[in-house]
Amino acid sequence: MSILVIGATGTVGSLVAQGLAREGAAVTALVRDAARPLPPGVQRVVGDLTDVASLRRAMSGVRTLFLLNALAPDEVTQSLQALNVAREAGIQRIVYLSVINADLYTDVPHFTGKLTVERMIQALDLPATVLRPAYFMQNDIGIQPVIEGYGVFPMPIGAKGCAMVDVRDIADLAVAELLRRDRAPLPLPRETLEVVGPAVIDGPGAAAVWSRALGRDIHYGGDDVDGFEAQLLQQQLPGWMAYDLRLMMRGIQQFGQLAAPGTAERLAQRLGRPLRSYEDFVAERVAR
Repeated sequence: MSILVIGATGTVGSLVAQGLAREGAAVTALVRDAARPLPPGVQRVVGDLTDVASLRRAMSGVRTLFLLNALAPDEVTQSLQALNVAREAGIQRIVYLSVINADLYTDVPHFTGKLTVERMIQALDLPATVLRPAYFMQNDIGIQPVIEGYGVFPMPIGAKGCAMVDVRDIADLAVAELLRRDRAPLPLPRETLEVVGPAVIDGPGAAAVWSRALGRDIHYGGDDVDGFEAQLLQQQLPGWMAYDLRLMMRGIQQFGQLAAPGTAERLAQRLGRPLRSYEDFVAERVAR
């Protein structure tokens, strides 16, 4: 019996597949590209979440499922199909990657989509861990040239703040949960975990972190979501995706991305080590 990783070539999923392989787990990855490199020892099934036949092939002989769905116009359909096929296959050990505060961002398509999937997990009482990560620190890799070249932190995340989390910590928590469920003699109760970093960072705070790391002034670019959407369109993102991300940024400005008090401390206890900070992440990026 193996652990199936859906999303195994993405930012988080690739680290999950690597972590499971390092732990000696039998790992299968559902991938669209038959030539895409995978970690040593990871088996592949070619297919995708829109192809039910490939889902059935991938889930044959699987004990435990990691479900991560990339941003897509039909994300809800893809995720619900995957969970239904998993249920038909008798899979009773699931880890699903959702998003923090999904219930607050009701006008953001991919947040509401993930909340819909969470509701299916709850309504059917699927034995799953739902991971709800905040803003990925690695989102800022793409804007590093702007920060260094123009002296501006351009992400319009506002003043409420985000409990930014390093994707390596997300992956480590996912691996721990997958192994915990996979190794349990019986399916474990359903659980939801907010996944955050050790500090809340707002727009001016993020700029200040980059200023200290670079040794010069970096300014926060402000809360203009119109300009943010326009920049995404200039980068050739599809219109629906640029608009979705614009709505997300407006939600971050309104609500922030904040976890319950004590969440970061409890996550560190689960990992047995401190969570990675935004300061450490930025220092690594500048050193590169």
